[in-house]
Amino acid sequence: MPRLDPYRFAGRTAVLTGAASGIGEQLAYGLAHRGSDLILVDVDVARLTPVADRIRGAHPGRNVQQIVADLADRSAVEGVATQVLAEHPAIGLLVNNAGIALGGRFDQVSVEQFEKVMDVNFRAPMLLTHALLPALTASPGSHLVNVSSLFGLIAPPGQSAYSASKFALRGLSEALRSELLENGIGVTTVHPGGIRTRIAESALVGTNVPESDVEPNRKLFAALLSFPPEKAAELILRAVRKRQARLLIAINAKAPDLLQRLMPVGSAAIIRALTAASVKTAGRAGVGAGR
Repeated sequence: MPRLDPYRFAGRTAVLTGAASGIGEQLAYGLAHRGSDLILVDVDVARLTPVADRIRGAHPGRNVQQIVADLADRSAVEGVATQVLAEHPAIGLLVNNAGIALGGRFDQVSVEQFEKVMDVNFRAPMLLTHALLPALTASPGSHLVNVSSLFGLIAPPGQSAYSASKFALRGLSEALRSELLENGIGVTTVHPGGIRTRIAESALVGTNVPESDVEPNRKLFAALLSFPPEKAAELILRAVRKRQARLLIAINAKAPDLLQRLMPVGSAAIIRALTAASVKTAGRAGVGAGR
């Protein structure tokens, strides 16, 4: 099996989705610092523009392009790909980072909500990768990054849609790593644990989730998000440089992964018990905090 040289960032163009905040924002800063030109994609123009402006101010030599698009909309995703290909026939790096979360048991979420999570978290990366593959192939030594999740390794209750989307992205990534290697393209699958981003506050809530369950679960989700996004971005960029196949970020991703490997069947019961206990504790804390 051929070995790839370390990825070279300088003088190449990187396409980055979910670039307006969190890990995506920090990846944008790190890529610009390493000499990459940027195509930043996000649905939130109010947050995306300041990120792009900061990079232009700090790195006047970098070419920074913004594309505002809702990746839940297939035509919008196809529009992004068409625009990128028209202006950049060769790109060095594609980072599929954008994602949304949805809380609620399978019977508590609507089909439309489930499909939206799948559209953003899986269909959009699949479509962008497929469409931009000629541009990646045209840039020798290019690289693809797909940001999966801790929930692409384990599937706790209440996360059926999110886990389904992230397991799917993981499967696609692992297949592509073998397929694209012969074209000189590297692939890294990233599994972040609790990264301090806006995903908890922007998460969708199942249409049939009882109101009394919403805040405790949101508090629990937010409490788990403690790992600095700038540190996560640095780890991702180092993994890209080294052509690392798989990157787990934060102890709350590494420990469940180890548990899953040691106990492929029994780990599910442990995860269910820990989740139930955590939600119960968060519920009590929520009542107390509300007084």
